[in-house]
Amino acid sequence: MKKALLACAMFVGALSANAQKQNVFKVNLFSPIVKSGSFFYERAINAKSSVQMGVGFTSYKKDDIKLSGIFLTPEYRFYLSSTNEAPSGFYVGPYLRYQNLKIEDKEAGGGKATLTTFGGGLSVGRQWIFSDVISLDIFAGPNYNSGKVKVTSGNVDEDELPLIKGFGARVGVTLGVAF
Repeated sequence: MKKALLACAMFVGALSANAQKQNVFKVNLFSPIVKSGSFFYERAINAKSSVQMGVGFTSYKKDDIKLSGIFLTPEYRFYLSSTNEAPSGFYVGPYLRYQNLKIEDKEAGGGKATLTTFGGGLSVGRQWIFSDVISLDIFAGPNYNSGKVKVTSGNVDEDELPLIKGFGARVGVTLGVAF
């Protein structure tokens, strides 16, 4: 009986060791460069696609303007590789992005405002899963955000804000854990 249980346990262990990882938790390595933090959770939903949710925050200061807030980025990924299964290989991923930021402009007499943007874009990238545990994801692509500044006190000059509305680029390198 003990030998049969041990054989079953070894068989299940061997199957799970060779099974494709379906979940990945990642951190964007470029985020600290732009004074933010980005975290992603990706889940394979079949052999060729996955869904990903990105959550991030920022606390960015340029001259007398300070931005702080959060952003959410849901994404659907189509994996194009014929040799790998999601979440590994080359992919194309349309995504949406929502940002809610607080703005403080010390030069404008202590002006305060909020900026809410909504947009989206398309990422093209490649993700590797090393040793069935470590993920490396490199991606880039165009995006567009539109939104409105709502001044709550003082004056805030929209023209002096860093580029967060209009056309831009989304670039990243993430490192993570697959499970």
